[in-house]
Amino acid sequence: MSGRAVCIALLAALLPAATSVSAAGTLVVEHAWVRAAPPSAMMLAGYATLRNGGDAPLTVTGADSADFDDVQLHQSLMENGVERMRPTGKIELAPGKSVEFAPGGKHFMLIRPKRELRTGEKVKIHISTNQGEGATAQFVVRDDAP
Repeated sequence: MSGRAVCIALLAALLPAATSVSAAGTLVVEHAWVRAAPPSAMMLAGYATLRNGGDAPLTVTGADSADFDDVQLHQSLMENGVERMRPTGKIELAPGKSVEFAPGGKHFMLIRPKRELRTGEKVKIHISTNQGEGATAQFVVRDDAP
């Protein structure tokens, strides 16, 4: 095989790899905040809007923070006239879609804070996805929703 034929064969083999594009979901966290609570509170609630800014579906699988013993994804539900909290499980987000974590609905249950959190302070919460990195956001401690 001549040198030119080898080059053409090599380029033909590499062309599909050069033109393939891998789709990925990209988690974007917006309007992140934690409701202020008394210093002795063992649980707090965090809220945010989670948006898939990518071009492929993604799944939110959980969350964690160095400022809490545990972070869980919960939802408040009305059952027989009584408000109850249940784990959300995984949350699917199609490209361009969002889900709101807001008072009275979905929220981050922040269990056993490791330090006193005062209004105006920030905590980092990492939100995990099936797409690998997920996203880490600064949640501002507030008395009321922004």
